[in-house]
Amino acid sequence: MSEFKQVVKEGTDKVKKISKRVLLLITLAGILGGVGYLWVCNWTYSEGTRAGYLVKISRKGVVFKTYEGQLNLGGFQVPGQNPTLGSIWDFSVLKSDAYQSLQEFEGEHVKLYYKEKYKNMPWQGDTKYFVYKVEAVK
Repeated sequence: MSEFKQVVKEGTDKVKKISKRVLLLITLAGILGGVGYLWVCNWTYSEGTRAGYLVKISRKGVVFKTYEGQLNLGGFQVPGQNPTLGSIWDFSVLKSDAYQSLQEFEGEHVKLYYKEKYKNMPWQGDTKYFVYKVEAVK
């Protein structure tokens, strides 16, 4: 009977050892996968400029406070509609100094420099377009 208990104990120890290794590998794969996902999502997909009238810039959010803005790119005037309506471009701002610069140009014709990411994270902003510089258009 003691020989049977010894065999069962050895089998149980072996299963525990294998289970720990499998759990460790799954945990490491999850961590590496998460870090890789965040890294790839932060790649710059494209960058460029857009010009128009800065409609609004604000700081908003419930859990993550982010800087969000809208730029009126202009457009075609449709008879019977408000001529100030045009194509609105939504963007986010990561840095507070860029946000403060944008506040100075609200309501004016500006040129915005932006980077487009593959995917935005909730703590970065509502859009995947991130403005980092602003210039007044004369």
